[in-house]
Amino acid sequence: MLLDTASMYFRAFYGVPDSITAPDGTPVNAVRGLLEFITRLVGEYRPTHLACCWDNDWRPQWRVDLIGSYKAHRVEYVVADAPDVEVVPDPLEVQVPVIRDVLAAFGIAVVGADGYEADDVIGTLATGAGMPVDVVTGDRDLFQLVDDEAEVRVLYIARGVGRHERVTGSVVREKYGVEGSQYADFAALRGDPSDGLPGVAGVGEKTAATLLQRFGTMAGLRAAAEDPGSNIAPSPRRKIREAADYLEVAPAVVAVARDLDLGTPDLTLPLAPAHPERLVELSDNWNLESPVARLVDALTSLR
Repeated sequence: MLLDTASMYFRAFYGVPDSITAPDGTPVNAVRGLLEFITRLVGEYRPTHLACCWDNDWRPQWRVDLIGSYKAHRVEYVVADAPDVEVVPDPLEVQVPVIRDVLAAFGIAVVGADGYEADDVIGTLATGAGMPVDVVTGDRDLFQLVDDEAEVRVLYIARGVGRHERVTGSVVREKYGVEGSQYADFAALRGDPSDGLPGVAGVGEKTAATLLQRFGTMAGLRAAAEDPGSNIAPSPRRKIREAADYLEVAPAVVAVARDLDLGTPDLTLPLAPAHPERLVELSDNWNLESPVARLVDALTSLR
């Protein structure tokens, strides 16, 4: 089980009342919510391995160099020679170090890679995992990893962790008319305002799906648009050709990395807290006794 951690703690922050605080008044709603989410998922799916995948760089410069608008609307301010600072509410920002501390006390793996997003870490860990993989995220971009043959699916939490959707190849085909392997090209064509991707002007989901059904890949589509003898209508041919500069770089921005050097992290899900005394200390300091106890019970039940 690979968790898109930021996607989950943002969801917890906005979904759990901010009246939940530590004894000193510090909000802990995101911490508590994330722990409850992990407890629910561990209890339902009983994974043997689990990683909290981390955004070491939520807006990598190499992606910005290719498409300047990439996540630009989410930048609070730019930092020279370091990752830009994302717009994050102060009451959430103060909770992120607590999340890291609690996960470390449990012994739950946190995996990130400098210069890359959590999506890239997930893509790398999911590729060639050698076991079934569940990717937990609220980000549709990770549908590109869905692969029934490799037993990779997405647990899509856009409507909440408690009402998540199991996204397999048939779900992607039914919803979007493309294969999981085509989803990155589909997203590049359609665009995604939440990521600052403009897409191809005049090409929506239906047209993008139809073009990929016919030509298979972005490369195949672009080749057809340049081939006077190809079977592509004049309007989409013109739109694809006019967007040539964007389409030259967009697939690389949208596609998640699958070959990062992550070392050899131990993703084995612990059946008991790795540092119980530290966990008790954190529970007391941050008013986390109940969610911590429930996660401990969920882990011990896996024995």
